[in-house]
Amino acid sequence: MTSQTTVDKAPREPDGHRDELPAPAKGLRGHPWLTLFAVAIGVMMVALDGTIVAIANPAIQKDLGASLSEVQWITNGYLLALAVALITAGKLGDRFGHRQTFLIGIAGFAAASAAIGLSDSIALVIVFRIFQGLFGALLMPAALGLLRATFPAEKLNMAIGIWGMVIGASTAGGPIVGGLLVEHVSWQSVFFINVPVGVVALAFGLVILRDHRAENAPRSFDIPGIVLLSGAMGALVYGLIKAGESWGWGGTNTWLCLGGAVILFVLFAVWETKVKEPLIPLGMFRSVPLSAGTVLMVLMAFAFMGGLFFVTFYLQGVRGLSPVDSGLRLLPLTAMMIVSSPLAGLLITKFGPRVPLVGGMVCTAAAMFGMTTLTDGTGTFAMSLWFALLGLGLAPVMVGATEVIVGNAPLELSGVAGGLQQAAMQVGGALGTAVLGAVMSSKVSAEFADNWQAAGIPVPADPRLEEAAEFGAVPGELAQAPGMTPDLLTRIGDVIHDTFMSGMGLAFTVAGVVAVVAALVATLTKRGENAEAGAGVGHI
Repeated sequence: MTSQTTVDKAPREPDGHRDELPAPAKGLRGHPWLTLFAVAIGVMMVALDGTIVAIANPAIQKDLGASLSEVQWITNGYLLALAVALITAGKLGDRFGHRQTFLIGIAGFAAASAAIGLSDSIALVIVFRIFQGLFGALLMPAALGLLRATFPAEKLNMAIGIWGMVIGASTAGGPIVGGLLVEHVSWQSVFFINVPVGVVALAFGLVILRDHRAENAPRSFDIPGIVLLSGAMGALVYGLIKAGESWGWGGTNTWLCLGGAVILFVLFAVWETKVKEPLIPLGMFRSVPLSAGTVLMVLMAFAFMGGLFFVTFYLQGVRGLSPVDSGLRLLPLTAMMIVSSPLAGLLITKFGPRVPLVGGMVCTAAAMFGMTTLTDGTGTFAMSLWFALLGLGLAPVMVGATEVIVGNAPLELSGVAGGLQQAAMQVGGALGTAVLGAVMSSKVSAEFADNWQAAGIPVPADPRLEEAAEFGAVPGELAQAPGMTPDLLTRIGDVIHDTFMSGMGLAFTVAGVVAVVAALVATLTKRGENAEAGAGVGHI
């Protein structure tokens, strides 16, 4: 594969690195807005896949006879591979060019999707989902690296805003698209749809994308650093997944896994201070805004992904909505992210990221606290209000925190910075789902027996019904149980729903507190130093 490589020199910065400024585009190749369009197609494919598969899981389980644990690993295997590989993939882009890694990521992701659709066993589905995660890791940091290198400073926030809009719309639109495909075609179509999208993205990428490499981009690989960081990320995310899935937070395996992750992170940090060309130069974190932006992404993903996890169970279990109808109920969130992401880019360009980021996390916190008031009878307008407020809060954080992380990193490390941003989101999401899941489980365990007794139900509580209360859904076979009457079924359903709602309310309260902490962290952010240095250079 051939590529056009450009190295545009700029004055050396005080810290010794030379930043690259975007060269004027000639024709289609390297045109900033066409680059954004080409990148957005690939990013849309990966972001859509993050939520569209959840709708297909029940159909996959039924068709392939999978266990609950195996179905969970359809998602967990993908997230684990993505989290482990993101930063290393960003480094590959910095070394070999973001155009190459982006195109390989597109082709590999589409090929893995086709392989999943052709799979006839759950083991193969999980294996190829892991490959999807690895190729997705190549694609996502490369997309940010291409935008960072293509757009001049005064246009970068708008570009990232549109990029965030595509991710938000694709993520929220997944349940709707997935529901339609599973209901009217097959579960395999959820994966096959990535093939034509991938072909289009690859064609546009080959024609439009131009390779950019900074003059002092890394020329060697920190193999021990890659092994240590991959092991640390793998142990952390795997431990979080298994703690919420089966080990429990007090389990020996959980503590061994998380303790091992801490040890590997410490060894990685020590090694990075000794190697000539480190995987992640720890000097990056001397930038308070970059460090704050990374922490902010973790906290934002904790609150958003962890909270959204319960929203889907609330809509389908408590409210009894279909997957498609549940996706439609989330349209206010999607629409607000689509509208406000480009606007957030404009505000951040004009005023800097601090105020929009603080305001965004305040709105997110308000939405989380507001969703503690949801009941099984809450009207559509009230639900839509909180979902819209959540979308309004998330948009500036997605755009601003990304700009803070990538914009405060040297250009030759833009891939690493992009990988860091994505890894922070994955870790935050896994942490939020696991921790809030544990909060929900403990609350249900504490209240279920009392609620059962208060309802005056004449039979002992079945442990399986307590487990059902963690998901808010009344088991379908309960109506056929011996001695079951409509009145008894109603009372049992009320206990399950009331217990779930109590647990969900506590989980949203914790998510709201985390969002408040994130708002405080956001006060430490500022516009990227490299972006300010290049402000006003070049126009599109």
